[in-house]
Amino acid sequence: MRKLLTTASLGLAAAVTLTGCGAKVEHDDGKAAKAEAVTVTNCGEKVTYDKRPERVVTNDIGITELMFALGLEDRMAGYAMPDDKGSLTGVPYKDAYDKVKWISKDRVTKENALAAHADLVFAGWNYGFNENALTPDELHKAGIGTYLLTESCRNARTGTSRGIMPPLDALYTDLDNLGKIFGVEARATKLIGEYKAKVAAVRAKAPAKRPSVFLYDSGQDQPFTSGRYAAPEQIISEAGGVNILHDLKDSWTTVGWETVVKRNPDVIVVNDYGATSARKKRDFLLSYPPLRNVSAIKNKRVYVLDYADLVESPRNPSAIERLGGYLREVADAG
Repeated sequence: MRKLLTTASLGLAAAVTLTGCGAKVEHDDGKAAKAEAVTVTNCGEKVTYDKRPERVVTNDIGITELMFALGLEDRMAGYAMPDDKGSLTGVPYKDAYDKVKWISKDRVTKENALAAHADLVFAGWNYGFNENALTPDELHKAGIGTYLLTESCRNARTGTSRGIMPPLDALYTDLDNLGKIFGVEARATKLIGEYKAKVAAVRAKAPAKRPSVFLYDSGQDQPFTSGRYAAPEQIISEAGGVNILHDLKDSWTTVGWETVVKRNPDVIVVNDYGATSARKKRDFLLSYPPLRNVSAIKNKRVYVLDYADLVESPRNPSAIERLGGYLREVADAG
């Protein structure tokens, strides 16, 4: 079991301890109480947090909005996020974004976490953490705790691929864990219940003949896409479709165009982010000669979802609802 926020290097320990030592938090019942140590299971490992984090730094939009969905923006010291995720104007958590400092338009680093006096970094493998740039152990040595996004957890059976549970289960697991860590269990439980009800309502209307779907993230020589362990898998299935790469035991990964052509999707969902606009991605797909006989291309069935819809985030249930409506139209058209 890993225990966090208990020991720290001398310089940072003083800064971190001052933010949390003796602090009182408002629990869901409205009563102020001293925070007690909390143990949760994160990526298959039991982790103990000795106090409720007060200066959290998050990496990327989905992770940041998990904090916002639970009303925890006041516990945040900042967020790191590339500015290729679209405008933050009109997003569901605009007020929260306005309150929290955007500390980096790249990714979280040990340096910007230290500069923010962070006591916890909430990120994931390939969502801020990687072996060549920043690992949780590096932050632990600097006295900074970590929480790993469950969608990004490494699968012990394969050793390299990410994903240990269905994507929506990962979302609910993180909301439940965060509720315990920050003392907002009732808020987390209510949110999980609302999300499950919304998804169930869409599932109940799924067409008898489910359209097959290919998720296109980026890439021209080879497409970057989603296997069964990333959020798009369950977004597609709960919306009433079938991910053509359901058998791919990985999360986000690359395949060959020949696989897409062979599996002949009825619909292509485009991930809208990055330097290449969704319109340009769509134009490429519709004009790429190897795809000309693919059903989705012949019928111009290309549907766009935002990046924040397609990574683990509070926007997943809404994405399921919107995509579900489109897939029912496709099924009805025959």
